[in-house]
Amino acid sequence: MIFGLRTKAVLLGLVFITCPVCGQHDTLQLARETTKLSLFFIPLVPIRTRNVLYCPDPACVGRSKIAPSEARDLLVRGLASPLV
Repeated sequence: MIFGLRTKAVLLGLVFITCPVCGQHDTLQLARETTKLSLFFIPLVPIRTRNVLYCPDPACVGRSKIAPSEARDLLVRGLASPLV
């Protein structure tokens, strides 16, 4: 295939809030997903960037999108432990 899309997630931190999918109060993973258009397996142009919360509960394994401003607020308010 000559061209395609590739999505890569970068973990921003761990957030202790209620999961919007299952409702359990737990530590969720805050990540930024970037989808890029690739040509001959070389990622070239970013198409989409979004922030996502991942629930680690094996019964849920939920994934929910959040707004960039909400993700920034979670990191600034100290509800997240940034990964260093």
